[in-house]
Amino acid sequence: MTRRYTLLAWTAAASTYLLIVLGAVVRITGSGMGCGDHWPLCNGHLFPPLDDIGTVIEWSHRLVAALVSILVATLAGYAWWLKRGAGSGERYNPGSLSYVALALLVIQVLLGAVTVKLELPPWSVILHLGAAMLLLATLLIAATPHPLTPSPELGPVGAQHAAPLHLPLLALAFITVLFGALTANLGAAAACSGFPLCNGQVWPTGGGGGGTLAHIHWTHRLLAYALAIAVTVWAVRTPGWRAKAVLGLVALQVAVGAATVLLGLPGGLQAAHVAVGAAVWAGVVLAAQ
Repeated sequence: MTRRYTLLAWTAAASTYLLIVLGAVVRITGSGMGCGDHWPLCNGHLFPPLDDIGTVIEWSHRLVAALVSILVATLAGYAWWLKRGAGSGERYNPGSLSYVALALLVIQVLLGAVTVKLELPPWSVILHLGAAMLLLATLLIAATPHPLTPSPELGPVGAQHAAPLHLPLLALAFITVLFGALTANLGAAAACSGFPLCNGQVWPTGGGGGGTLAHIHWTHRLLAYALAIAVTVWAVRTPGWRAKAVLGLVALQVAVGAATVLLGLPGGLQAAHVAVGAAVWAGVVLAAQ
């Protein structure tokens, strides 16, 4: 039964990751209103005519969201069933993370409805992504066994050295993701040309809205650079392969981000940037446990 619970949690986490990537595709392709301002229906239909690419993309996003909802609700129900004993005479308590995931799911669904009804205001889009990232983290933790003794991969010394970096790393990774969403949804992605500097400057100058957008973009880059440095220190101080894998993902993310800017923000690379960024967040969550 514990294996079934773990498999269900992993499936829900993988589906949530797919949902995050599809959400990025919706934004990049401008398909956020592909179902009009209708919710939960799509253009007034439960199964809309798929004669427009924007509708296809947005409807696919909603279908995956429905799948995530079913999986998370099932996970919470299964956790409750296991806690009661599952009729086997032996009780297994998987903890309360599945209930936390269910609560985050409700928040996520409500934010999605608000985002559609208000026609995609940036603040609600960013909160929507933030809730999705927290849901992904919760499901990953729920899916990961937590032994009472330190992991052999870390050992007591490795765990002692790595632990102080866990919470700051998680906070830095989460803030970096949110600033990435802010950069994308405010149209600030094109405000900084060149790499690694912003418009060839250590701190971008210029007045008006363009200057503000450049500052937002540059803040996201500075956070990303800080995350890369922090993960490098963490990987050096932490035995085992998990932190090194996260460092590899961060290096890939920096490369994708640089290529996205230098090649003029092609949609495919923008989607890849979000996909690798979500993978970095997932990797930090898994390796920090």
